[in-house]
Amino acid sequence: MTDAATLVAPLEIRLASRFNGFPDYPLADVPEIKRQLAAKGVDVIDLGAGDADLAPPPAAVQALIDAAQQPAMSRYPFQLGLPAFRETVASWMARRFGVSLDPYRELLPLVGSKEGIAHLAFCYVGTGDCTILPDPGYQPYIGGTLLAGGEPFPVALRPENEFLIPLDALPADVVRRARILYLNYPNNPTAATAPRSYLHEVVAFCREHRILLVYDNAYSEIGFDGYVPPSILEIDGARDVAVEFHSLSKTFNMTGWRIGWAAGGSAPIAALARVKSFVDTGQFLGVQAAGQAALESAEQWVPSNVATFQARRDAAVEALRGAGFNAAVPRATMYIWAAVPGQHDSRAFARRALLEQGVVIMPGAALGPGGEGYFRVALTRPEEHLREAAARLGALL
Repeated sequence: MTDAATLVAPLEIRLASRFNGFPDYPLADVPEIKRQLAAKGVDVIDLGAGDADLAPPPAAVQALIDAAQQPAMSRYPFQLGLPAFRETVASWMARRFGVSLDPYRELLPLVGSKEGIAHLAFCYVGTGDCTILPDPGYQPYIGGTLLAGGEPFPVALRPENEFLIPLDALPADVVRRARILYLNYPNNPTAATAPRSYLHEVVAFCREHRILLVYDNAYSEIGFDGYVPPSILEIDGARDVAVEFHSLSKTFNMTGWRIGWAAGGSAPIAALARVKSFVDTGQFLGVQAAGQAALESAEQWVPSNVATFQARRDAAVEALRGAGFNAAVPRATMYIWAAVPGQHDSRAFARRALLEQGVVIMPGAALGPGGEGYFRVALTRPEEHLREAAARLGALL
C-alpha cells in the first residue's frame, strides 16, 4: 500500500544516458539575465546570437502574405514540400555555383538547416560509430551524433592550422570508425575560410575512407572584399560523398522563418527524407513560397545586405582594436573571432561583459573546449552600437 508521504514525494524518471552527455546549450540563461538588467535600466547590447536586426527581402514578406490567404497553402507539406521551391533552389544552385541538381531527387526542403544536420546522423551513425567535428562548432554536430548513439570526436580549430581540421593528424582508430565528417566554411564561430586545395583534400579523404562529408554552408553568401565562398559540390567527386546544407536564415535575415535545404547525391537525400518523415511533416508551404521569392530576388537584394555586414565588420574590427583587442578582419560570415585578453577564461570574460557592461558576447568555450581563449562578436547591431560595445568591453581590460 502506498503511503501519503510517497505520493507527495517528487517522482523521478531516469533519463537516457545520451541525454546526460549533452553539453550546456550556449547562452541558455542570457535572456533571463537580459530581462533583469533591462528592468534595472541597463541598455544591453546583444552581440551573442547570430540573429541580425535587419529586415527580410520585401519579396519574401509579400509572398508569405499572399500564401497565407490561400487555403491550399495550409495543407500538409510532407517531405515533397512546394515543388516551385525545389525548382527555384535547383535554379539558384546552378546560377550561383554551376552545380546541376535534380530538384526532386538531390534536394530536400528543411525546417531550417539545423534540424536537417542533426537528423542526418540518424541515417548513418549508430553504437560504436564516431563522427569527426570541428571544435568549436555548431551544436547540431555533437547533438545529432549523441542522439544517434554515436561518439563525437571533436578536433580543435587552431590558428596554426588556419582553423582547418588537420586530416593527417586524425587517429587511425577514429578514421576507421568515423561515419561522418562535419565541416563548416565559411566557419562559425572563427570566420575562417577554406581554400579550394583543402576542399579537394577533404573530398579525397572522405572517398578513401568511405566517410560522409556533411558540409554546412550557411554563410555561403556573406563574403567580403571580393571573396566568393564555394559549394563543396563544385569539387570533383564530392557528389558521391557529400551532403551540403544551406539556410536562408543569415543571408536573407530570416532566422525565425526556419527554411533551408539539403543538397547532394540521391541516396543520402532519400535517407534523410525517410528519417524526417517520422519527425516532421515539412515546413509550412507559405514559408517555402517566401523562400522561393527570396531566392528569385537574390542577385538584386543580397549585395546590399552583405554591404551592411561589411560596414559593420569594418566598424567593429576598428573599434575592438582601438579598445585593445586582437581582432582579425574576416573574409566572410557575420562574426568576429577575437582573443580573450590577459588571463581571463572566455566564460568568465563573457560573464563580466554582461553583468558589468551590459554587452552579450559568445564565449568561445561555450561552443566547445577548442574555443577557449576566444570570444565571438556577432554583427547583429548597427555600427554605432558595435563601437559602443567595443568601448564597454575595453573598459574591462
